[in-house]
Amino acid sequence: MSLFSKQIDKQIAAYQRELIDTHYQEVDNMYRQIRGWRHDYRNHIQMMKVLAANGDMEGIKAYLDELDTDLNTVDTIVKTGNSMADAILNSKISLAKSKKIPVQVDAHIPVKLKMSELDLCCIIGNLFDNAIEASLALPEDQRLIRVYMDMKGTQLYISFTNFTAVKKMVKTGKLFHTTKGEGHGFGLVRIDNIIDRLDGYLSRNSEDGAFTTEILIPQM
Repeated sequence: MSLFSKQIDKQIAAYQRELIDTHYQEVDNMYRQIRGWRHDYRNHIQMMKVLAANGDMEGIKAYLDELDTDLNTVDTIVKTGNSMADAILNSKISLAKSKKIPVQVDAHIPVKLKMSELDLCCIIGNLFDNAIEASLALPEDQRLIRVYMDMKGTQLYISFTNFTAVKKMVKTGKLFHTTKGEGHGFGLVRIDNIIDRLDGYLSRNSEDGAFTTEILIPQM
C-alpha cells in the first residue's frame, strides 16, 4: 500500500470515528426517550381516567392528540437492532430530510454482526451520501431514497435505491461514470475494497432514472 493510500485510509478512519462519536450518543438519547415514554404510560392512563370521570371528552381528545404527536415523533426513529446502523441511518435520514429528500427505510439487523462497526459505518455512510447528492439534482417532487437491510440466511443484505437526473448511467469497469469533481468516487472505491476484503458481493444497476446498489456480506 502506498503512502498516499495509507494517508487517505487514516483520514477516512478519523472521519468515521468522529461520526461515531457525534451520533452514537444521539441514538442512545433516542432510546432513552422511548423508555421514558413507556415509563410514563401509566401516568397517561391515570390522567385520562380522571378526565373521563369528569366527563371531559374534549380534554380526553386533546390529551390523546398530544400523546399521538409525541409517539409519532418517537416512531420516526429507525431502530434496526444494531446501534451503529441506527446511528448512521438516523443521522443521514435527518440530513436528507433537511435537504427535502424523502427517505423510506425498512431495516432489520436481528443478529450481532461479525464485520466491524467502522466498515458498516463506511458502507452505509458513503451509500447514503451518494444517494443524497444524486437526489439534489432532481426537482423536490421527484426525490426519493429507499433503504432496505436484513439478514438473508447468514449474510447481511443492504440495498440502496435513489432516483437520478440521468436515465441510464454509463459504466466503466466496476464503477459508473460521474461528472462530479476530482476525488468523488473514492467512497465507492472504499466500499468495493471493504466488500472484497469481507468476501462479499456487490451489484450496481442504473435503469430508468433509478440507481440501485445491492450488497451481501457473509456473517459466518
